[in-house]
This record gives sequence, C-alpha cells and structure tokens, in this order.
Amino acid sequence: MRLQEYWGVGPKTSDRLQETLGVAAAVEAIESADVRALTEAGIPAGRATRILRRANGDAGMATLGTRDARTVYDELLSLAGEHAVTRHAGDRIRVLTPLSERAEREARLDEIEAAREAWAGLDDDARDDVLAAFATYDEAGGTERAAVEAAVTLRDIGLDTGPFAPLSDADEEALSEAMGALGYVDGDDVLEGADETLDRLRRRLEAAERLESGAFDLLETVREAGARNLDDFEHAVADYVAAETELSRDDVLGAAADDPVGAADFVSTTLRTLSADLRERVDEREDSVAADLHETIENARDDIDIAVDAVEDSAFALSLARFADAYDLVRPELGGNDDQPFGVAAVEARHLFLDDDVQPVTYAVGHHTLSGEPQPPADERVTVLTGANSGGKTTLLETLCQVALLAAMGLPVPASRAQVGDFDTVVFHRRHASFNAGVLESTLKSIVPPLSGEGRTLMLVDEFEAITEPGRAADLLGGLVGLTVDRNAVGVYVTHLADDLSPLPAAARIDGIFAEGLTPDLKLRVDYQPRFGTVGKSTPEFIVSRLVANAKDNVERQGFQTLAAAVGEEAVQQTLSDARWRE
Repeated sequence: MRLQEYWGVGPKTSDRLQETLGVAAAVEAIESADVRALTEAGIPAGRATRILRRANGDAGMATLGTRDARTVYDELLSLAGEHAVTRHAGDRIRVLTPLSERAEREARLDEIEAAREAWAGLDDDARDDVLAAFATYDEAGGTERAAVEAAVTLRDIGLDTGPFAPLSDADEEALSEAMGALGYVDGDDVLEGADETLDRLRRRLEAAERLESGAFDLLETVREAGARNLDDFEHAVADYVAAETELSRDDVLGAAADDPVGAADFVSTTLRTLSADLRERVDEREDSVAADLHETIENARDDIDIAVDAVEDSAFALSLARFADAYDLVRPELGGNDDQPFGVAAVEARHLFLDDDVQPVTYAVGHHTLSGEPQPPADERVTVLTGANSGGKTTLLETLCQVALLAAMGLPVPASRAQVGDFDTVVFHRRHASFNAGVLESTLKSIVPPLSGEGRTLMLVDEFEAITEPGRAADLLGGLVGLTVDRNAVGVYVTHLADDLSPLPAAARIDGIFAEGLTPDLKLRVDYQPRFGTVGKSTPEFIVSRLVANAKDNVERQGFQTLAAAVGEEAVQQTLSDARWRE
C-alpha cells in the first residue's frame, strides 16, 4: 500500500516515514494508531494525531461539522487521555472518532461498563497493583516480554472478566516458558543469563581479547618474571593466559604458535589464535541457544499474541473506565426509533471543564422520554435559549455538545440520565464577536450546508447576532430556525433577539435563564436551570450595580451612576441592598 493513500500523508511525510520506519512498519503504525511511532519518526504530534484519526475513522470525522465542534472534540479526548494507564492507550483514546453505526457505539459502551464493573470489584491494593503492572509494561516500551509479564500479573490479581477476560485465554504454562525465553533474546542476540556455558565462553573470549590488545604488556610481565629460555617463556605465557581466561594450560598451548620466530611472535600469534577459537565457540554456542529460545517462543506464539493484544485492549478499556469513574459519567440511551429518533436530552447535565460545585442542568431538545425535575418538554425540535448575560447559555450549549459528541463516540456522558439520537453532523458555533461581512459569510457557509444535506443534523448556535446588525440577525436567525424545522434537524439557538423572532414554528419553543441578583461578593447570582417556555431577560441593572459598588473613585462611580439612572436606579439600589442583606 502506498503511504500517500492515507489522508494527510504527502510526499515529504511519506519519504520521512519510509526512511525512518520502512513502508511496512509505517503502515502498521498508522493502522494500529501508534502515535509514538510516528512522532519518533519525526512527524509532529498534532499532525500524527490527525493522520491517525482520518485513517481509523474518516467517516466519523465528518460528524464534526464546524471548527468549534472539532475544538470540543479535541478537548474531550485530551481530558479522557489524562486517565490512560499506558502511553499507547492514551494514543488510542486521542484518535477516537465518532462511530457511524449505533451498534458500534453500544458495543463500546458495553465494554466500558464491563471494565468499570471489574475495576469496581478490586480493592485499593489490587488497583494499585494493576496500575503498577501497566506502568512497568509502559516503561519497558510495550515489548512482548513486558506484555506477557503484565498479562500474568493482571490475571493473578484477578482482573479477568469483561474486556479483561482475554487475559485468561492464553495458556499459563506456555506464557511462563515464553516469558523466560523472551527475557533473553533481543532480535538475533542472546542476552547474558540465558545459558551458563555461553556466559562462561563470553567471559573467556573477553579476557583473551583484552590480553591480545595488550600483548606487549603481557610480554614484559612474563619477561620480568625471569624465564630462562624460550621453552620456559612459552610455559610461563601459557600459565598466565590460562589464569586470566579461566582456561586450562593445555587449552592455551593448543592455540600456541608452532614455530615462532621469537617471544613477541609467540605471544601475539598465540593470543590471536586463542581469541579466534573462542569467538568461534561463542558463535556456535550462541546459535544453539538462540535456536532453542526461538523455538520456545514460537511454540508459544499464539499465546504470546493473545497476551500482547489482551494487555493493549485491557489498557484501553481500563483507561476509558477510569475516565468515566473520575467524572461520574453515565451510559446514555442511544438512538430512539425510526419513527421518533431521539434529539438530545440530559438530566442533571454537567460541563466537564467546570468545577464540581457548579449547578447541574436538565435540558432537552427534540424527542425524548426522560423525566426530570423540572420536566424537560419533548418533541419540540428547536429551542431558542434566552437570558441574562453571563447566565450560562454558552456553557449549556457546550454541555450539550459534549454530551452529543461523547455519545457519538460510544462514551458515557456527564449527566445522571441522558438520551442522544443518531446525528450525521454536529454543528456547534460559538459566539465570535467580529462585525464584518467576511465573518457573516464564513459562518453561514459553515452552518447552513449541513442543514441542506440528507443526513440528520444537530445545530448548536451561540449568539448569531454577534456577527451582523441586530435587525438583520433576527431575520437570518428566524430563517435558520425555520430551516432547521423544515429539514427535520434538531437545534438550540442562543440569542438576545427572541422578541424579534416572529412567530416561531410550532415545533420550536423559547426557554430562558434568569439572573436573580448579586452575591455578597458582588458576583452574579444565576439560576442556571432554564425555565421552559419562558423568555429570559437580560439584567443590565445587576451588572451596573456591581460596577457602581466596585468603582475605584467618586469620578468613576458618578459615571456608573449615570448608567444606573438609564437602566433603572431604583433596581440598582435594590440589587445592592439585597446583596448587603445576604452578607
């Protein structure tokens, strides 16, 4: 396969991968989502991630209809990746994409649910041992031996149900034998400790080569010992070499020069011949030991492969389970049916990037069957969300986007209960305060085409009026709401122009978020739970009240008091009075 057939792999990237990895290894790295292999080959991490996402889920990436949707997607996977138990598990998480088939999403949710159950069944010590086993495996670089060791350890701990069950599929005796053999081979090399005879021969060869490189020193040492003639000299050399190499005197004399021209020739020729003989014996023994080790490994090949795959898959499943546990995520109900597909509905939903003490929100758009307090309306395919500045409207929109994208990837969601439909495209558009025709055109080009296609779209659009003048924005927003209804899409539109939208389609409703005053420390006090079917009101008097109270001097205060008169001085004074009373 040509590397350039993969999305994002151009000629330069292809050449680099071929030079550093080779085509076969590069294809394997791409197909197995091995970010590390690509980055070590010199591909920037961000580019490597994008290549792997497209290679392993190109259809799913089309679900992300806008740049803002892709940003939320990136943030979610980065957060989930923080709970990875191995580096490769983190890589696999960061290249997850929305799944096009509901059955695939259900299967992944099944896997995560089973992993959470198995993880919950372990005590704290066992959990520590599991994490330590994966850490050891990771530090060893994910070698086959490390995988076998991890598989044996995890099975001994008792992690052998659900997605971890394959850890028990390999034969224990075969793994034990393979673990020993794998520990002593490195490619074609046999490592120290594999065979005592080989280790002894290697020590002797090392000593002989050391003597050979210092032959002149040996010559002087023996001469200084006082050998009286050549025969005495030769035997003295043999005794010295035998002592240094742990060989017998006869072994050394067997390698001695037959007809040396002098003492120096005798020493150099003898040591050279001895080293060559020992090197040959080492090579023969290493070949024999290597053959035995590789035979042991190949006899257990099926079991080793099971262990490698099981450890990798277990690390991935456990990582997602730990992510779900860390944020108390729940399994959403997916899809609905063909006649009444779900929209997006969540009870006590939470934004994943906000503090735990933030008020959870219950909200729904489109068909659902959830009950909550308050009870979210059902079957209105479009909602117009209104309310106070800094009232949490954008946060709610982002929360819905998080819920929709996590469910699309087959991951649990931040809510106590949720129902999420099948969407071909998620359009999320944040407020971008740039008042020019270019921004308006680019925005319309990004959010309208998904509504015009055949697939089902979820629209989450924030303060559309920020990119054009309010009167025309109301007209355009009304058109978008109508188009969303006509195309059988589902959408939430955040706006301050609800009063300017005339009349909404029957399948749409208006919801409102209300600010209730200021806290004693003059922060806006908001009920973040939308009130269904009610227009929320902007509350500039609360903001002006805070500015009056926090003015740095009388001149500044006087200016803000002028604004207070414009928005209602009595309301401003009442707000400040209420805040002081609460204190």
